[in-house]
Amino acid sequence: MQATLGRAVDHLLSLQSPEGWWKGELETNVTMDAEDLLLRQFLGIRTDEQTQQSAAWIRSKQREDGTWGNFYGAPADLSTTTESYAALKLAGDPSDAAHMARAREYILDAGGLERTRVFTKIWFSLFGLWSWDDVPVMPPELMLLPPSVPLNIYDFACWARQTVAALTVVSAYKPIRPVRFRLDELRTGIEPEPFAPLPTWPGAFQRLDRLLHLYERRPSSALRRAALKKAERWIVERQEADGSWGGIQPPWVYSLMALNLLGYPVEHPVMQKGLEGLDKFTIVEDGIRRLEACQSPVWDTALALVGLGDAGLPPDHPAVEGGARWLLDEEVRVKGDWAVRRPTLPPGGWAFEFENDWYPDIDDTAEVVMGLRRASLPGLDDAVARGVAWTIGMESKDGGWGAFDADNVQELIRKLPFCDFGEVIDPPSADVTAHVVEMLAGEGMADHPSAQRGIEWLLREQEPEGSWFGRWGCNYVYGTGAAVPALIDAGIAPEHESIRRAVRWLEQVQNDDGGWGEDMRSYNDPEAWSGRGDSTASQTAWALLALHAAEEREGAAERGLAWLAETQREDGTWDEPWYTGTGFPGDFYINYHLYRLVFPVIALARFAR
Repeated sequence: MQATLGRAVDHLLSLQSPEGWWKGELETNVTMDAEDLLLRQFLGIRTDEQTQQSAAWIRSKQREDGTWGNFYGAPADLSTTTESYAALKLAGDPSDAAHMARAREYILDAGGLERTRVFTKIWFSLFGLWSWDDVPVMPPELMLLPPSVPLNIYDFACWARQTVAALTVVSAYKPIRPVRFRLDELRTGIEPEPFAPLPTWPGAFQRLDRLLHLYERRPSSALRRAALKKAERWIVERQEADGSWGGIQPPWVYSLMALNLLGYPVEHPVMQKGLEGLDKFTIVEDGIRRLEACQSPVWDTALALVGLGDAGLPPDHPAVEGGARWLLDEEVRVKGDWAVRRPTLPPGGWAFEFENDWYPDIDDTAEVVMGLRRASLPGLDDAVARGVAWTIGMESKDGGWGAFDADNVQELIRKLPFCDFGEVIDPPSADVTAHVVEMLAGEGMADHPSAQRGIEWLLREQEPEGSWFGRWGCNYVYGTGAAVPALIDAGIAPEHESIRRAVRWLEQVQNDDGGWGEDMRSYNDPEAWSGRGDSTASQTAWALLALHAAEEREGAAERGLAWLAETQREDGTWDEPWYTGTGFPGDFYINYHLYRLVFPVIALARFAR
């Protein structure tokens, strides 16, 4: 075990940047690249070189059956395949090419353009390939609703909030910038799906959308001007120092389009800053071009410090000090959107990305505090104290923690017609709550009322078979790997029935090869996929962290450790094409390239210790 750990630690150390941070690639799906080409087409800045490099990447991800999926080994996805097909047509691929014919066959069999998600239809409406009349309305007047009124912009989760704010502008203008191809060959002529019954919220909103379409023909000019002006100020104000919006792709691309429609030429400093920022999220190598949907240096650096500290590196080790010093400089000391619900709470916390002052998050803040405690630097205690206080202040009323906001639980938002892709609210989750409880316990605050409410929340949210749902990692293995160490650190005995049930579940779902794995399909079909999937290094490490905390050092744990030792590569890391990170459960997934290394380091270090 020591040799396996040593090779992994050496590799992890080799990945640290001169500035002190770690950052693994965030791999998602090819809609990022298809939409990047469509954005550049919309703005009139697409180049032949960009087009061919992105098209090469998209083609490389097409499967034998002609489809594209949303994660490694995923079933075909209609919208992802349709957007990829459109991007390749934009790149000049002929419709009768074999790879295009295979994609088209699947698209038609799956329902054609008519059954793609709303956001796909919005992209196509921008170019006259779909009718704006058949897209749900998102009126900019939404921006005028105060935070106390249901369905206001702050009822949306932060990632959806920024996206929706920009899309209300796009929806108001309904632009059409024609392209030199059509997608008529992807239409089936199938009838639209019938409305849900009127007494239901979806049915009521669908009928309201029809009324909004009528309003859009002749909106109140005064209200529309005021709404667009507020949307413009809101969007511009929230651009980050690196040019992004929230450090993530969806609000970034829609904000650029919205501002362009509001009269900002691509030469405008705000637009240039945004486009230059996108270039820094773009990887170009070996003739291909791919876009990261986000970057995770704060998260990766915090996890690396936890791993290195657990592996025995002293607090004054140059790598540990360098990482901690960089994290201290990344502390967010200004108020963002979270202050709408917590106006008197002083700022203090960390975001996920290089630049995201508007949206620090609870999960990163908890992990950063735990990472900083592996170091020894002047000013560390003050930063930790601010982070702890901010985190406690962001606890939701039910005792748990969401990722970015407190009490962001307006489920009515999920019923809106344009919310058919991804989570749009940010309720408390087991993984975030567990990380906070673990952090508070590490600070000697397990008896604090907030920690106690968090413990009660976790015990209450355990699944009947013994696992916990994982919101930001896949899935029940991730939730369980977070919850058990947190509860043990907070004083729950290893003999507690909740811990015993978790251990039994992990033993039951262990693979025959000794590892653990869970397919992303567990979000849609937990009965078939909960805790089931090919063994991965990151998920095996999550299971081992739970077993170690529960004082299970033999049997399943020994087989898991042996699997890590047997599958380690010569360079000290592990192969992991599988996606184990989650953006939107059921819709959008992430392969964190550092997970395959940093979590095994943590698990191996704790068992070796």
